[in-house]
Parts: sequence; C-alpha cells; structure tokens
Amino acid sequence: MNSTHNSQLGLLYIAHLLISVDGVIDQKEYEALSKIKAKDSIPDSVFKEFEEKIVGKTEREIYKEGIDLLNDCSEEEKLNAFVHLYKMSEVDGRVHVKEVRLLLYTIKTAGIEFNDVVERAQSITDY
Repeated sequence: MNSTHNSQLGLLYIAHLLISVDGVIDQKEYEALSKIKAKDSIPDSVFKEFEEKIVGKTEREIYKEGIDLLNDCSEEEKLNAFVHLYKMSEVDGRVHVKEVRLLLYTIKTAGIEFNDVVERAQSITDY
C-alpha cells in the first residue's frame, strides 16, 4: 500500500469513530465525511474497502488499524488527516467531550502537535 492510500484509509477509520463516539450520529457529520472524500479525492474503491474492512470490528480494532495506517504516512499527510478530523468534530455545532478525548489521544499517538492542527484548521473556511 502506498502512503496516500494509507492516509485516506486511516482518515476514514478515525472519522468513522469520531462520528459515532458521542452516541449521536448526526447527518451533518456524514455530509462532512462526503466532503472529506471529495476534498482528498478518495476513490470509491478506497471508500468501499473501508466500508468492508470495518464490518464486524470493535471500536478498538478500528482505532488500532486507523492509527497504524496514519503512522505509516508522512507528517504532512498525518497533519492533513487530523485537520479534517478536527473540522469534522465542529461540524454539528457542538463538540462532545468524547470527541475531544478521541482527537487529543489520537493526535498524541500519531506524534502530531495539537496546536499545528488547530492553526491549520482555523485557516480553512469552506467546511
């Protein structure tokens, strides 16, 4: 697998967890996932692979696979993935404490600086 494929798949894994972590699956979050798919030019084949791979897996397994995929990427790809996730957490108008915990823990595990994520995310207005 190449780095771009890993970053796209890893992003989808963690986004899936982020959407469901607060127990409320919001339509705006699914719309944001579609926007991410379009912005990052994630092919339908990668999205289909993601959908097939998460079936029957626990949250822990999805998290581990997602973070492993992201950790195989460049720092820039990881940062871009976390910017998407950060923006996605805001899209429904409320940021749940479980979303914050997931984001902070995942960012730390990936070795990315939270301030770098926030700084880049604030420069994006079209979400």
